[in-house]
Amino acid sequence: MDWAFTLETFISLVAAIPLTLQLAASSIFLGAFLALALALLRISGVPVLDWFARLYVFVFRGTPLLVQIFLIYYGLSQFTTIRHTFLWPILREPYWCAVIALTLNTAAYASEIIRGGLLSVPLGQIEAARACGMPRVMVFRRIVLPLAIRQALPSCGNEMISMVKATSLASIITLMEVTGVAAKIISETYRAIEVFIVAGVIYLAINFLLTRFVHFIEYMLSAHLRAPQLQTPAQGDAK
Repeated sequence: MDWAFTLETFISLVAAIPLTLQLAASSIFLGAFLALALALLRISGVPVLDWFARLYVFVFRGTPLLVQIFLIYYGLSQFTTIRHTFLWPILREPYWCAVIALTLNTAAYASEIIRGGLLSVPLGQIEAARACGMPRVMVFRRIVLPLAIRQALPSCGNEMISMVKATSLASIITLMEVTGVAAKIISETYRAIEVFIVAGVIYLAINFLLTRFVHFIEYMLSAHLRAPQLQTPAQGDAK
Protein backbone atom coordinates (compact mmCIF):
# COMPACT_ATOMS: atom_id res chain seq x y z
CA MET A 1 0.00 0.00 0.00
CA ASP A 2 1.27 3.47 -0.93
CA TRP A 3 1.17 5.30 2.39
CA ALA A 4 1.89 8.69 0.86
CA PHE A 5 -1.10 8.31 -1.46
CA THR A 6 -3.22 7.00 1.42
CA LEU A 7 -2.38 10.04 3.54
CA GLU A 8 -3.15 12.39 0.67
CA THR A 9 -6.46 10.62 0.10
CA PHE A 10 -7.29 10.81 3.80
CA ILE A 11 -6.71 14.57 3.82
CA SER A 12 -8.94 14.99 0.77
CA LEU A 13 -11.74 12.91 2.26
CA VAL A 14 -11.56 14.61 5.65
CA ALA A 15 -12.32 17.90 3.91
CA ALA A 16 -15.63 16.36 2.77
CA ILE A 17 -16.71 15.23 6.26
CA PRO A 18 -18.56 18.50 7.11
CA LEU A 19 -20.92 18.03 4.16
CA THR A 20 -21.56 14.41 5.15
CA LEU A 21 -22.33 15.43 8.73
CA GLN A 22 -24.49 18.31 7.55
CA LEU A 23 -26.58 16.01 5.36
CA ALA A 24 -26.97 13.46 8.15
CA ALA A 25 -27.76 16.00 10.87
CA SER A 26 -30.30 17.89 8.75
CA SER A 27 -32.15 14.73 7.71
CA ILE A 28 -32.15 13.28 11.23
CA PHE A 29 -33.35 16.54 12.81
CA LEU A 30 -36.13 17.18 10.29
CA GLY A 31 -37.04 13.51 10.10
CA ALA A 32 -37.51 13.32 13.87
CA PHE A 33 -40.36 15.86 13.79
CA LEU A 34 -41.99 14.19 10.79
CA ALA A 35 -41.60 10.76 12.41
CA LEU A 36 -43.25 11.98 15.61
CA ALA A 37 -46.16 13.38 13.62
CA LEU A 38 -46.57 10.10 11.73
CA ALA A 39 -46.42 8.09 14.95
CA LEU A 40 -49.14 10.27 16.48
CA LEU A 41 -51.27 9.75 13.38
CA ARG A 42 -50.84 5.98 13.74
CA ILE A 43 -52.08 5.97 17.33
CA SER A 44 -54.68 8.73 16.89
CA GLY A 45 -57.54 6.29 16.45
CA VAL A 46 -58.80 8.21 13.39
CA PRO A 47 -58.98 5.73 10.48
CA VAL A 48 -58.18 8.28 7.76
CA LEU A 49 -55.08 9.58 9.56
CA ASP A 50 -54.01 6.08 10.50
CA TRP A 51 -54.22 4.80 6.93
CA PHE A 52 -52.43 7.87 5.57
CA ALA A 53 -49.50 7.21 7.93
CA ARG A 54 -49.57 3.51 7.04
CA LEU A 55 -49.45 4.31 3.32
CA TYR A 56 -46.57 6.75 3.83
CA VAL A 57 -44.55 4.20 5.79
CA PHE A 58 -45.32 1.46 3.26
CA VAL A 59 -44.19 3.55 0.30
CA PHE A 60 -40.96 4.92 1.76
CA ARG A 61 -39.90 1.70 3.46
CA GLY A 62 -40.84 -0.41 0.47
CA THR A 63 -38.88 1.53 -2.17
CA PRO A 64 -35.08 1.99 -2.35
CA LEU A 65 -33.65 5.28 -1.13
CA LEU A 66 -31.71 5.53 -4.39
CA VAL A 67 -34.97 5.54 -6.35
CA GLN A 68 -36.44 8.18 -4.04
CA ILE A 69 -33.44 10.46 -4.58
CA PHE A 70 -33.71 10.04 -8.36
CA LEU A 71 -37.45 10.78 -8.33
CA ILE A 72 -37.03 13.95 -6.28
CA TYR A 73 -33.96 15.30 -8.07
CA TYR A 74 -34.69 14.24 -11.66
CA GLY A 75 -38.41 13.49 -11.57
CA LEU A 76 -39.89 16.64 -10.07
CA SER A 77 -37.99 18.86 -12.51
CA GLN A 78 -39.94 17.28 -15.36
CA PHE A 79 -43.13 19.07 -14.29
CA THR A 80 -43.44 22.58 -15.67
CA THR A 81 -45.79 23.65 -12.89
CA ILE A 82 -43.16 22.86 -10.26
CA ARG A 83 -40.50 24.81 -12.13
CA HIS A 84 -42.73 27.89 -11.89
CA THR A 85 -43.51 27.64 -8.19
CA PHE A 86 -41.71 28.98 -5.13
CA LEU A 87 -40.38 25.46 -4.48
CA TRP A 88 -38.18 25.42 -7.57
CA PRO A 89 -35.23 27.36 -6.03
CA ILE A 90 -35.08 24.55 -3.46
CA LEU A 91 -35.80 21.55 -5.67
CA ARG A 92 -33.20 22.53 -8.27
CA GLU A 93 -30.41 22.31 -5.68
CA PRO A 94 -28.84 18.86 -5.24
CA TYR A 95 -28.23 19.47 -1.53
CA TRP A 96 -31.85 20.16 -0.69
CA CYS A 97 -33.08 17.30 -2.86
CA ALA A 98 -30.79 14.95 -0.94
CA VAL A 99 -31.96 16.36 2.41
CA ILE A 100 -35.61 15.97 1.41
CA ALA A 101 -35.12 12.38 0.25
CA LEU A 102 -33.15 11.41 3.35
CA THR A 103 -35.67 13.13 5.63
CA LEU A 104 -38.68 11.44 4.07
CA ASN A 105 -36.95 8.07 4.17
CA THR A 106 -35.74 8.19 7.76
CA ALA A 107 -39.11 9.50 8.96
CA ALA A 108 -40.80 6.33 7.71
CA TYR A 109 -38.47 4.10 9.73
CA ALA A 110 -38.25 6.33 12.80
CA SER A 111 -42.03 6.70 13.01
CA GLU A 112 -42.40 2.98 13.67
CA ILE A 113 -39.66 3.16 16.28
CA ILE A 114 -41.33 6.10 18.01
CA ARG A 115 -44.74 4.43 17.78
CA GLY A 116 -43.34 1.38 19.52
CA GLY A 117 -41.86 3.61 22.22
CA LEU A 118 -45.17 5.41 22.76
CA LEU A 119 -47.08 2.15 23.03
CA SER A 120 -44.55 0.79 25.53
CA VAL A 121 -45.38 3.43 28.14
CA PRO A 122 -47.24 1.70 31.01
CA LEU A 123 -50.90 2.63 31.11
CA GLY A 124 -50.75 2.85 34.89
CA GLN A 125 -48.38 5.81 34.78
CA ILE A 126 -50.67 7.65 32.37
CA GLU A 127 -53.70 6.99 34.58
CA ALA A 128 -51.76 8.12 37.66
CA ALA A 129 -50.83 11.38 35.96
CA ARG A 130 -54.43 12.01 34.95
CA ALA A 131 -55.55 11.23 38.50
CA CYS A 132 -53.21 13.98 39.69
CA GLY A 133 -55.11 16.44 37.50
CA MET A 134 -52.60 16.77 34.68
CA PRO A 135 -54.13 17.88 31.36
CA ARG A 136 -53.69 15.61 28.37
CA VAL A 137 -50.95 17.74 26.78
CA MET A 138 -48.93 17.84 29.99
CA VAL A 139 -49.26 14.08 30.42
CA PHE A 140 -47.85 13.58 26.94
CA ARG A 141 -45.06 16.13 27.40
CA ARG A 142 -43.92 15.13 30.89
CA ILE A 143 -44.79 11.43 31.13
CA VAL A 144 -45.38 9.73 27.79
CA LEU A 145 -42.78 11.39 25.57
CA PRO A 146 -39.77 11.12 27.95
CA LEU A 147 -40.49 7.44 28.62
CA ALA A 148 -41.04 6.75 24.92
CA ILE A 149 -37.75 8.44 23.99
CA ARG A 150 -35.91 6.37 26.58
CA GLN A 151 -37.39 3.16 25.19
CA ALA A 152 -36.84 4.08 21.54
CA LEU A 153 -33.36 5.58 21.88
CA PRO A 154 -31.32 2.42 21.08
CA SER A 155 -33.30 1.79 17.89
CA CYS A 156 -33.13 5.48 16.99
CA GLY A 157 -29.37 5.26 17.37
CA ASN A 158 -29.31 2.49 14.78
CA GLU A 159 -31.39 4.64 12.43
CA MET A 160 -28.97 7.55 12.89
CA ILE A 161 -26.07 5.31 11.91
CA SER A 162 -28.01 4.15 8.86
CA MET A 163 -28.57 7.78 7.85
CA VAL A 164 -24.86 8.57 8.10
CA LYS A 165 -24.13 5.69 5.75
CA ALA A 166 -27.07 6.61 3.50
CA THR A 167 -25.52 10.03 2.83
CA SER A 168 -23.11 8.22 0.50
CA LEU A 169 -25.96 7.98 -2.01
CA ALA A 170 -25.98 11.78 -2.31
CA SER A 171 -22.87 11.47 -4.45
CA ILE A 172 -25.01 10.28 -7.37
CA ILE A 173 -26.54 13.76 -7.66
CA THR A 174 -23.17 15.53 -7.78
CA LEU A 175 -22.75 16.23 -4.07
CA MET A 176 -19.10 15.96 -3.10
CA GLU A 177 -19.39 14.39 0.33
CA VAL A 178 -17.00 11.64 1.43
CA THR A 179 -18.14 9.06 -1.13
CA GLY A 180 -18.39 11.66 -3.87
CA VAL A 181 -14.81 12.80 -3.30
CA ALA A 182 -13.70 9.16 -3.12
CA ALA A 183 -15.33 8.42 -6.47
CA LYS A 184 -13.63 11.48 -7.99
CA ILE A 185 -10.20 10.36 -6.74
CA ILE A 186 -10.78 6.84 -8.09
CA SER A 187 -11.74 8.19 -11.52
CA GLU A 188 -8.46 10.11 -11.61
CA THR A 189 -6.11 7.49 -10.16
CA TYR A 190 -7.86 4.11 -10.71
CA ARG A 191 -6.77 3.09 -7.20
CA ALA A 192 -10.07 1.98 -5.71
CA ILE A 193 -8.80 -0.22 -2.87
CA GLU A 194 -6.81 2.43 -1.00
CA VAL A 195 -9.49 5.08 -1.50
CA PHE A 196 -12.38 2.91 -0.34
CA ILE A 197 -10.41 1.65 2.65
CA VAL A 198 -9.82 5.23 3.77
CA ALA A 199 -13.47 6.13 3.14
CA GLY A 200 -14.60 3.10 5.14
CA VAL A 201 -12.35 4.05 8.05
CA ILE A 202 -13.80 7.57 8.06
CA TYR A 203 -17.39 6.30 8.12
CA LEU A 204 -16.42 3.83 10.84
CA ALA A 205 -14.95 6.61 12.98
CA ILE A 206 -18.02 8.83 12.54
CA ASN A 207 -20.38 6.02 13.49
CA PHE A 208 -18.22 5.05 16.46
CA LEU A 209 -18.46 8.58 17.85
CA LEU A 210 -22.20 8.63 17.14
CA THR A 211 -22.63 5.32 18.96
CA ARG A 212 -20.75 6.65 21.98
CA PHE A 213 -22.94 9.77 21.97
CA VAL A 214 -26.15 7.72 21.88
CA HIS A 215 -24.89 5.52 24.72
CA PHE A 216 -24.10 8.62 26.76
CA ILE A 217 -27.61 10.03 26.21
CA GLU A 218 -29.09 6.65 27.12
CA TYR A 219 -26.99 6.60 30.29
CA MET A 220 -28.13 10.10 31.27
CA LEU A 221 -31.80 9.18 30.73
CA SER A 222 -31.57 5.93 32.70
CA ALA A 223 -30.63 7.10 36.16
CA HIS A 224 -32.76 4.36 37.74
CA LEU A 225 -30.55 1.70 36.15
CA ARG A 226 -27.24 3.02 37.47
CA ALA A 227 -25.50 1.31 40.33
CA PRO A 228 -26.14 3.19 43.58
CA GLN A 229 -23.16 5.14 44.87
CA LEU A 230 -21.85 4.12 48.25
CA GLN A 231 -21.93 6.98 50.73
CA THR A 232 -19.28 6.98 53.40
CA PRO A 233 -20.36 8.28 56.79
CA ALA A 234 -19.13 11.69 57.79
CA GLN A 235 -16.08 11.81 59.96
CA GLY A 236 -18.04 13.44 62.76
CA ASP A 237 -20.54 10.57 62.79
CA ALA A 238 -17.90 7.88 63.21
CA LYS A 239 -17.87 6.31 66.69
